[in-house]
Amino acid sequence: MSTETVDPAIAARANELAVPAAKGVEELGRLEYDAERATALKDVWRALWSSRLLVWCSGVGVVLALGQGPMRHAFNPTGLTRGLGRIGDVLAAPAARWDAAWYLVIAHYGYRPDLGSFTASRTAVFPLYPLTVGGLERLGAPPVIAGVLVSLGALTVALYGLHRLTTLEAAILASKRDGRLRAAIAANDMPRLVVMLTAFAPMAFFFSAVYNESLFLALSVWAFLCARRGRFGSAAALGALASATRNTGVLLVVPVALLYLYGPREDRAPDFLGARSLRPRYRLRPDGPWLLLIPAGLALYMAHLAIAGGDVLAPFHAQAAWSRHFAGPLAGVWDGAKAAFEGARQLLSMQRAHLYFNAGPGSPFVGAGHNLMLFAFLLAAAPMIVGVLRTLPFAYGAYVLGALALPLSYPVAGQPLMSLPRFLLVLFPLNMWLGARLAGHRRAVAVTLVLSGVLLAFFTAEFATWHWVA
Repeated sequence: MSTETVDPAIAARANELAVPAAKGVEELGRLEYDAERATALKDVWRALWSSRLLVWCSGVGVVLALGQGPMRHAFNPTGLTRGLGRIGDVLAAPAARWDAAWYLVIAHYGYRPDLGSFTASRTAVFPLYPLTVGGLERLGAPPVIAGVLVSLGALTVALYGLHRLTTLEAAILASKRDGRLRAAIAANDMPRLVVMLTAFAPMAFFFSAVYNESLFLALSVWAFLCARRGRFGSAAALGALASATRNTGVLLVVPVALLYLYGPREDRAPDFLGARSLRPRYRLRPDGPWLLLIPAGLALYMAHLAIAGGDVLAPFHAQAAWSRHFAGPLAGVWDGAKAAFEGARQLLSMQRAHLYFNAGPGSPFVGAGHNLMLFAFLLAAAPMIVGVLRTLPFAYGAYVLGALALPLSYPVAGQPLMSLPRFLLVLFPLNMWLGARLAGHRRAVAVTLVLSGVLLAFFTAEFATWHWVA
């Protein structure tokens, strides 16, 4: 048996050449990553300024033309949505209406559970957003401006995270789809389109209003992104913050756990390969218990209420103030369909004497129109939900189903699907699927964005003049 020897000089020279080569590959990867981040920032900035310009032009324009509307005093007794001067109050019109008063009251005065039933309804509003707004207010910012700053900052973070997350999923989708989608992915069309669809969604004015939509979207998107990258401690911490922002935040434990056990994940290859089955593809490791942190935000909020002299279950009992009640699993779908049908009969009858459906106080025509609009949003979401389940990893579909099952099982008397458009607004997997569906179809993209922008301008105008939206 013979052995082959290598000249030590040649080996040393090879090592000298290998080190720069490895550094070159690493540097190339870093430059590519920096280029992707720069592209994401550019796309986010374009979507952000253009969509917010549309929102403020629509809201301010209608207020200048028609006035602020008849409800501005009825739902704003403390005047917290005003106080910026004559011009400032007009500029704040697209941001400070309806539930903004709740967030500002809590930011300014706190929950005060010790006052009993007088403040009990406040507990339906979860604390992270008003606490953040209150922190800026204590630094000297006027309440409305503090709320807008928090919302715009969170929206920027949310859109950037959504761009990065969509880029990850787009690479997987492109490998399974036709050449059209692969070409669209290569041109960065899908992430850019998803960001635009989100920023110009029909109800996207909530993202810059004094509402918690943008903060919740940012936390949920980044929880997904961290889980996809295998950073489950960070994903759990973000999930905990989300559960302190909205009651549906606690449901993030489901998709994060699914990504942990079944993937897809960027941090390592699956531990188990083979045929599809219910068996997890990844072993449980020491970072698994981090997932138990996600409900901590809700738990701390409930503990605070109890320590302050209130009811530990007050956030759930407070839903009764809005006539929410458990009607059975997904019973709100049937109730919403029935309300929409009766609403159509009310409008077609052209009379107010007979009520086909009791939509509460106020004009029966207005209530009928709301029920029809809400059901239209549900119908529009149905094919998108199916598309998410068929196209994206199951964790995304499970998140959408869980987040919608809660409000659809707890309808509101008079308007069974109340606030459904707001619930749909933060379910980013819907826009990820729509972006994948439209990518590469320029005409369809243009029509969709124009139609969505028109609806955004219309709903913003209604919101700014104190007409109830969502």
